[in-house]
Amino acid sequence: MLQVDNLHCHYGKSHVLQGVSLCVNDGELVTLLGRNGAGKTTTLKGIVGLLPPTAGEVRFAGEAVQGRAPHQIAARGICLVPEHRGIFKLLTVEENLLLGQRKGSPWQLQDIYRIFPRLKERRRNGGGQLSGGEQQMLAIGRALMNHPRLLMLDEPVEGLAPVIVEEIVAQLKTIKAAGVAILLVEQNLEVCTQLADRHYIIEQGRIVHSASNASFLADEAVKDRYLGVGIA
Repeated sequence: MLQVDNLHCHYGKSHVLQGVSLCVNDGELVTLLGRNGAGKTTTLKGIVGLLPPTAGEVRFAGEAVQGRAPHQIAARGICLVPEHRGIFKLLTVEENLLLGQRKGSPWQLQDIYRIFPRLKERRRNGGGQLSGGEQQMLAIGRALMNHPRLLMLDEPVEGLAPVIVEEIVAQLKTIKAAGVAILLVEQNLEVCTQLADRHYIIEQGRIVHSASNASFLADEAVKDRYLGVGIA
C-alpha cells in the first residue's frame, strides 16, 4: 500500500532524512521507532507532503504522491494525526468530528461514538475542555471520518495515564481489525509490541533495522543498541 524509497528531506541546509525506505502493507500496523531527533516525525511529514522531499519516492496504492500538496495526498487516503493533535478548542467535540467528515466514508459519527464512547459522553463539550487522552481520541476519530486507508499516528499515548493508554491501545486494535493500515511513531515499546506486525528503527535519518514483532521482542541487543531501553 505505502512504499517509501530512498526518501531525503531537509530543514534548510540540515539534511535530516538521508535515504529512508520502508513499506506498509494492507491491513498492517507498522511502527517507526528511534531516539528523539532520529527523524521519525520528519518521515511522517515527508510522506504527507508537509515537508516536501528533496529526493526519493513515496508511492501509495501504486501511485507516486511525492511533490503533491498535503490536501491532495490526504484525499488519496493518507491521514496524519500529529503529535500536537490539532484540536479546535473553541468547537465542540461533535463539531470537530464533523469537520473531518468525508462523503462516502465508512466511518460516520455513530461509528466514532461506538469506538470512543467517551467522545459521545462529551460531544457537546468544547475541545479545550477535554483531557489529553480525550483530545487524542478526538484527533483519531476525526481522522477516521476522513476515510483513511492509511492512518499515521505521531506519539499517540505520550504523557497519558496508564488506564487511558490501555483504552487507546484497545481502540487501535479495533481500527486495525476494521482493515485500516497504521504507521505508528511511539516511544512506549510495550504499546508498540502489543500492536505491531513489524518494526523499523531509524537513527540519524536512516533506517538501521527492520524486524517482525516476534524477532524484535526476542532481540534485546537491538533494543539496547538503538533504543537504549528494554521491555519489562
